[in-house]
Amino acid sequence: MQKELAPILIFTYSRPEHTKNTIEALSNNVYAKDSEVWIFSDNAKNEKSLDNVKKVREYINTVPKKKYFKKVTIIEADKNKGLANSIISGVTDIINKYEKVIVLEDDLITTEYFIKYMNECLDFYKENNSIWSISGYNLPINIPNTYNHDIYMSYRGCSWGWATWKDRWETVDWNMTDYNKLKNNYFMRKSFNKGGNDMSLMLDDQMNNRIDSWAIRWCYSQSKQYKFTVYPVISLIQNNGLDGTGTHSGTTNDFDVQIEKKDDYKLENLEINPVIVKNFKNKFYYGIKQSIRELLVIIGLDKQVNKYINRKRK
Repeated sequence: MQKELAPILIFTYSRPEHTKNTIEALSNNVYAKDSEVWIFSDNAKNEKSLDNVKKVREYINTVPKKKYFKKVTIIEADKNKGLANSIISGVTDIINKYEKVIVLEDDLITTEYFIKYMNECLDFYKENNSIWSISGYNLPINIPNTYNHDIYMSYRGCSWGWATWKDRWETVDWNMTDYNKLKNNYFMRKSFNKGGNDMSLMLDDQMNNRIDSWAIRWCYSQSKQYKFTVYPVISLIQNNGLDGTGTHSGTTNDFDVQIEKKDDYKLENLEINPVIVKNFKNKFYYGIKQSIRELLVIIGLDKQVNKYINRKRK
């Protein structure tokens, strides 16, 4: 690989075993020893997580000595930032210096060709302004047997092993100053939900402080700009964190995938495939309650929806 490799950012919190598995898998990658890695460690939110944060930090501080990577920089937060602020600030700092980044969280297992694939995509799609980001993960959805490409385009970005460029990242309005235009607008919400039936409701949850998500705001900016994310047909990422140990995820096997050691992906500038996009979108449909809640927000009963959700959370 001739061009300069993108820096790799790994965000950790309080899962020492998951963190170790993520870093060990990444160390087995082709080009691992040629890559610079930044490991971000958020501080404990409460006494309950203090011991595990300490264990994470004990482990990550052994990584530079192992010579897995070209260079390792460890950044330990003095206080708890939360996932969203950690990623927004960390990515911004590094992408401003290097113009591109590859990002992992502490529960993602990569194949040995992940770094190769992500860097090749960053180089290939850099000048294609319709491309918002690169995903290393692919959902367990049906891909038509007649589809003979290695990648496909989606309306939605992915936070499970991804990459992007500075000129895309810096366009995001993290304060969501136009949220009120979207909130009760059927057509804007429908357009946003092309990437998944859960997206507008997830953004509602973010704006009502029910979740702490950088990714839904990132995806909203993508939607507004009519840009696409490149997905591999064969996933290079397996998420092993949907086991109830995560702060922002429960327990499910709905997103389990088999990863394969595919070492060569043919990169192309493709159009949206309607069958794949439909299957992708439907992966995020959770039933009639979701549809009813969406309708209530659109017709202006969002305050009642918020009261109901807040009551259910207590």
